[in-house]
Amino acid sequence: MKKILIVLAIIIGLLVLIGLTIAGKYNSLVKQEEAVKTAWAQVENVYQRRLDLIPNLVETVKGYAKHEKDVFIEVTTARAGVGQMKVDAGLVNDPAALQSFQKAQASLTGALSRLLAVAENYPALKANESFLALQSQLEGTENRITVERKRYNDIAQTYNTSVRQFPTNFIAGIFGFKSKAYFESEPAAAKAPVVKF
Repeated sequence: MKKILIVLAIIIGLLVLIGLTIAGKYNSLVKQEEAVKTAWAQVENVYQRRLDLIPNLVETVKGYAKHEKDVFIEVTTARAGVGQMKVDAGLVNDPAALQSFQKAQASLTGALSRLLAVAENYPALKANESFLALQSQLEGTENRITVERKRYNDIAQTYNTSVRQFPTNFIAGIFGFKSKAYFESEPAAAKAPVVKF
């Protein structure tokens, strides 16, 4: 009888230890997943800041460059395309959706570059305080986007590593924790630009 109680105590002890280990791993995954969601929310925040700056920048340039209609349409169309996308924390669970989001953002970045190139043709515009302030804010926002995307990728990498490591991968599989998608560079970014004078 005493041996049975000892064996039973050992089994119960092992079950409690296993239960505590599973609970600890689960809680760790929840904490890391929430960190990924928070990082993603910050990425969305800086993209929204850029979207909010664009109408002011376009209107300021429009006042000087009335015949650059195609550029204004391109910026407005790209901004509308980004604005119409359904963006939420679930986007990071779908690599194809994240890639589509990145394409829309890249299109907007390209249109903004062309808008700023148009501004170069108007010396009075380049000297305008409002334009300079908006341009500075936009440059700062682009830098913030880069920083927040890197932070997101770092946090997603930590989470993805946990989801794939043994024995946490079993717990992740049981409770439905899945790897998060990363921000990736545009395919053209791997090719060095050609500079000709």
